[in-house]
Amino acid sequence: MKIKKISILGGNNFSKVVNDVLRSLKVEAVKKNDAADFDGLEIFNELVGKRVITRLKVMVGGREYFFRNSSLARPDERLGAEVNRLVKKNLYRLLVNNFSLDCVPYGILHGVRPTKIIQRWLREGFGVTSQDVIDRDRICRRVVSDFLTTRDKADLLTEVAIRQLPIINAGDKKIGVYVGIPFCKTRCLYCSFPANELPAEDAIAEFMTTLTRDIEAAAQSIKRYGFKVQTIYIGGGTPSALPESSFAEMLELVHKNFYGEDVEEFTVECGRPDTISADKIAAMKQFNVTRVSVNPQTMHQRTLDLIGRKHTVEDVTRAFNQLRAAGDWLINMDLIIGLPGERLGDFKETLRQVLDLKPDDVTIHSLAIKRGSKLQTRLADDLNKLEDFDLPSDEEVRLMAEHAAKVLRGEKFLPYYLYRQVYMKGQVENVGWCRRGAEGIYNVQMMGERQIILGVGSAASTKIPEVKAGRIWSVFTAKDLKTYLNDFERYIAQREKFLAAICSPVVKLEKFPTISKEED
Repeated sequence: MKIKKISILGGNNFSKVVNDVLRSLKVEAVKKNDAADFDGLEIFNELVGKRVITRLKVMVGGREYFFRNSSLARPDERLGAEVNRLVKKNLYRLLVNNFSLDCVPYGILHGVRPTKIIQRWLREGFGVTSQDVIDRDRICRRVVSDFLTTRDKADLLTEVAIRQLPIINAGDKKIGVYVGIPFCKTRCLYCSFPANELPAEDAIAEFMTTLTRDIEAAAQSIKRYGFKVQTIYIGGGTPSALPESSFAEMLELVHKNFYGEDVEEFTVECGRPDTISADKIAAMKQFNVTRVSVNPQTMHQRTLDLIGRKHTVEDVTRAFNQLRAAGDWLINMDLIIGLPGERLGDFKETLRQVLDLKPDDVTIHSLAIKRGSKLQTRLADDLNKLEDFDLPSDEEVRLMAEHAAKVLRGEKFLPYYLYRQVYMKGQVENVGWCRRGAEGIYNVQMMGERQIILGVGSAASTKIPEVKAGRIWSVFTAKDLKTYLNDFERYIAQREKFLAAICSPVVKLEKFPTISKEED
């Protein structure tokens, strides 16, 4: 629905939540001389007691039309979050019911980590019987009622949230460690991650020197505060893009400082199959890596060439078979639905080829047009250029997601972690599917945000949840490699002060300003 002018009115600032709904339903303001369905849309929200009232005024052809809806807040919810939810719920219903707009699978549920909501309900006792049995149907019905999702999405969220519970509740002293290696051989069309194309040897050597000091400082903090490292995750970027000697040096450094008897999982992203060699596989075996990612994204050469992957389908098969023959580690493979030029039949063939390899974990991502990606940059001035990339429709992407779920369940894979992003094709989700017992612990802990994740390296974040207060305290290292190299001592000092604040009853957390609220 195209509108010449959209105004968000009212005493409270609901711009973000209103824009979330408008974006999901594809209600957009157009440029001055472009064709539009309506001349104007005014959105007014107000809170009267615990009731949220939403009014719309629509202008077209010199006439005005008025619409109204109201909802009462739940007494057992935090009022601030509840008001935002009801603003979205009122607006969504008004637009869908009065303007023939299509419902979207996740309704008004826009957060990155929707399973956290269900897990909070369970911690508060909702959906748990007096015999400590979880009532899945009751939870699903509340998801549909509160957030206007489809029933199948409510079922999926509930299944994942419950499956994660034994992993998330792992103990206060257990932490995860993330090591950021910010290099790739090339940058993919859709990628917005802060990665740098692999530099010359002297620049890599400078990074390794800095990373060594960063890691050693983090290891001292872990020892000082009595933390137990549960998981190690080396990501980026593409860590395996490093030359053989630097890759082995990095693994030895990580192993020496973080690996111990409490480590349950040690993951290395080798996303680009053309970066995997016999020497790198041997180094991973030597340093006790337990989980490896090989990410084809697609098994169609024309698409790989278009998105800038610079490797072949045969490289994927070769790398996977090398890894499988070399060790008993778990192997994950990432796929993307919604890639340029691909349709349902193409994805079916990709999934078939990947499953023929017998991976332990398959993650299905939906293409997101992310800020900072080459794809988004090319589309920034004219979204009509989407046609130039021959992207599949939202409906076709949803069919791909449905096909993936059906086939993976048929192969005895289970969904174990899930997250969402803005501007996802099909407005679906990213889902990790695994064989029973092959869940990625780091993935669950990182998305669950109930465990400390200690970040080292470039573009890494340290996150410490203050669970009872519903807050996440964060410290970030620089995304820009040069800034990280120049300022790493400052990041080390910030991280240490941050950890001291958590572990000392004297230092108060409020002294540190970087906060991200829990998803609602």
